[in-house]
Amino acid sequence: MDWLAARGHGSAQSLRAELLIGNPVVVGSGAVRPGYEWLLRQHAPAVLHAARLCMDPDGFARVDAACQADPAISTTMRQWVLLRLTWIVIVKGGEIGDITVGDFLELHQAERAIRKDAPAATLTYRILRDLDVFTPTAPLSLRAAFTPGPRSVADLIDQYGLAYRPVRDLLVDYLSERAQAMDYTTRCQLAIHLGKLFWADLEGHHPGIDSLHLSPEVFTGWKQRLHHVRDKHGQIVRERVGKADVLITVRAFYLDLAQWAVDEPGRWGRWVAPCPIGVGETNTRKRDAHRKSRMDQRTRERLPVVPALVRTAERRVEQAQRLLAATRSATPGHTFTLDGQTFRRAENKKGGGVRLWAIETDIGRRRDVISEEEYAFWSWSAIEVLRHTGVRIEELLELTHHSFVTYKLPDTGEIVPLLQITPSKLDKERLLLVTPELGEVLTAVIHRVRNGRPTLPQVSAYHTADQVWSAPMPFLFQRPRGHEHRAITYVTLRTMLDVTLRATGLTDADGRTLRFVPHDFRRIFITDAIMHGLPPHIAQVLAGHGSIDTTIGYKAAYPVEAINTFRGFLARRRKARPSHEYREVTPAEWDEFLGHFAKRKVAIGDCAREYGTSCQHENACIRCPLLRPDPAQKSRLQDIRSNLIERIDEAREHGWLGEVDGLQATLAAAQQKLTAMDAIAVRKRTVDLGIPTPRP
Repeated sequence: MDWLAARGHGSAQSLRAELLIGNPVVVGSGAVRPGYEWLLRQHAPAVLHAARLCMDPDGFARVDAACQADPAISTTMRQWVLLRLTWIVIVKGGEIGDITVGDFLELHQAERAIRKDAPAATLTYRILRDLDVFTPTAPLSLRAAFTPGPRSVADLIDQYGLAYRPVRDLLVDYLSERAQAMDYTTRCQLAIHLGKLFWADLEGHHPGIDSLHLSPEVFTGWKQRLHHVRDKHGQIVRERVGKADVLITVRAFYLDLAQWAVDEPGRWGRWVAPCPIGVGETNTRKRDAHRKSRMDQRTRERLPVVPALVRTAERRVEQAQRLLAATRSATPGHTFTLDGQTFRRAENKKGGGVRLWAIETDIGRRRDVISEEEYAFWSWSAIEVLRHTGVRIEELLELTHHSFVTYKLPDTGEIVPLLQITPSKLDKERLLLVTPELGEVLTAVIHRVRNGRPTLPQVSAYHTADQVWSAPMPFLFQRPRGHEHRAITYVTLRTMLDVTLRATGLTDADGRTLRFVPHDFRRIFITDAIMHGLPPHIAQVLAGHGSIDTTIGYKAAYPVEAINTFRGFLARRRKARPSHEYREVTPAEWDEFLGHFAKRKVAIGDCAREYGTSCQHENACIRCPLLRPDPAQKSRLQDIRSNLIERIDEAREHGWLGEVDGLQATLAAAQQKLTAMDAIAVRKRTVDLGIPTPRP
C-alpha cells in the first residue's frame, strides 16, 4: 500500500479495499502461497472459503461428512478440523489427499509456536488417518509421531561429547556388540557407565588422555570421584548408590576386550590393557544385604496398612461418583448439598468441554469432579489388581481383553477363569487364577472402558523402557482423553496412587506421608502368600520369577515367624530334608493346587479357608465366619432359616432347652449370612465380559 500510494495509485483506503478483495483470488487459487507465520494470524473467512472451493472441494466435503458422521465431534471441533486442513492446502498446494505426516507436523509446530495451542490437532490427525490420507506406515497417533524412538548406539555415546575419537569409536563398537543380547534400557545404562561416568570423567580431569592403560594415580582419582554424585559446578550432592554397578561395567569392559582380542586381534587387540579393578571391588554382597534389609522393612511397614488403604480407595470411589452424579444433575450456577457439604456447580463459560467444576461454597475451592472420579476409580482398580495378583506394573498396564482364558478342572468339570500375563521382564508367560474379588474389579474396569460399546477401544501404548509404540490392542487400563482413548502410563498411575495415599493420612516412622510404589504390592503379595502356607515353588510360578531365590528374597521375614519356621525345620530335618519344596512344580501338584478351590464350594457359597487347610469348624458352614455367601443361593438359605424357626418351636414344645440354644445360634448366623448376601447383591454388577474371538 505504501509503495502504490507513493506512486500516485490512489488513496490508502481504496488500495486497502482492493487488496483485501484480491486476497481470496490470489491466495485461494494458489497463485500466492503465504507462510504459516502470516496465515495463522489472519481472520479472513473469504480466503479460506475460496481455497476450499478452488483447490479441493471434494476433499473438504469428504472430511466434513466424516466429522458430521461422528456424534462426538461438535460443530466447533469440525470447524477447527476444516480450518487446519485449509491452512495446509494453502501453504503446500495440492489437495487433501496429498497431505503427508510431515506437512501436518510442520503446521502443528508452527501453530504451537505462534498460537501456543492447537485445538483439535489430535482429532484432525485421526480423521486423516481414518480416511487413508496417510500411508499405512504412518504413526498411529499425533503423540506417536512426536515421540522419539530408540536412539542408536552412536547417539547414546555422542551425547557426552567425547574428545578422543578412537575411544569414542571403540565404545560405539563395544556397545553394538553387547546390544544384541540386551534390552534398550540396559543399553542406555551401559552407555552412561562407560561414556559419561568413565571416559568423559577421565577426559574432563585429564585432558588429552588417549589410552586405556591408566596409571594408579589416574584410576584412584576416578574411583574417588565416583563415590559421589556432583552437580554441574562440581559440588557434591549425595553419595552414589550404584557405584558398584559402574565398577562392574568397567571391569567387564576390560575383560571383554581381552577375550575378544583372542578371536579378532586386528579389531580389539590394540585396546587390550590390564584391568585396574579387582574382583573384591565388585563384590555386591554387602550392598545387596542392605538393600534386602531396607526392602523387608518397607514391606513390614506397608503390609499391615493395606486394609486401610483399600478402604480409603473404596470410599473415595463412592464419594467421587456421588459428587459427580450430583454435580451433573444440578443446574449451572445453582447450589446443592451432599453429605452435609454445600457445593455450587460452576458455569462453563466455554459452553462445553470435558471439565465439570463444583465449588465448595464455604472455602471457595474449585474441584474438577470428572478428574477426581477418574483418579479415584483407576487408583482403586490398580490397588485391587496389584494386591490380588502381585503382577509387575508393566504387566498390569499390558492387560488386555484377550488376557482372559478359562481352564476346565478335570475332576469336577468346573470352568475356572484365569488371567494370562504376557511375557515382560523375563519373557515368560504365566496364568493366574481370577478370584471372585479380582473378577469384580476387572468387570468394573471392562464395563467402564466399554461404555456401552460392543468391544473395547483399541489403543496403542508407549513402552518407556524400549521407547516403542505397541500395536493397537484392547487394553484394560485406558481412558478417554479428548477425542481419543489413551493407555494409562506408569507416571499417571503413580500420581493417582499418591493422591489416594494422601487421603489415607498414613505416615511412616519419620512422620512423612507413607508412599506406595506399584512394586510394593508385589512384595506384599509374595510375603502374605508364603506366610499363609503357600509353598515357595508355587509362589515362584505365580510371581513369574526365574529362580526361587528371587521369590525368597521378596519375602519379608518376621521374628515370630522365623522362630516358628526354624522349629518346624528342626522337626522335619529329623525325618527328611525338605528338598521337595525347592524344585519345579509337577503337573500333579498344579492340579492339586487348582483342585483345592473346587473343594471349597458348598451349598450356599464358597469357603474362604487358606490354601492347603481342611475344614476346622466341623462343616458347620452356616455358623462358619469363613463362608462367603452366594447371593444366587438366597432362596436356599431362606428355606434353611424357616426350617430352623420350626425346629426351635418344636424344641421349645418338648422342653429341649439345649437344642433351643444351639438352633438359635445357627439362626443368628443364617440371618447374618442373608444380610451379607443382600450387601453383595447391591454391590455386585453383573456384566457379560464376553469371550474374545480368535482372529483368522
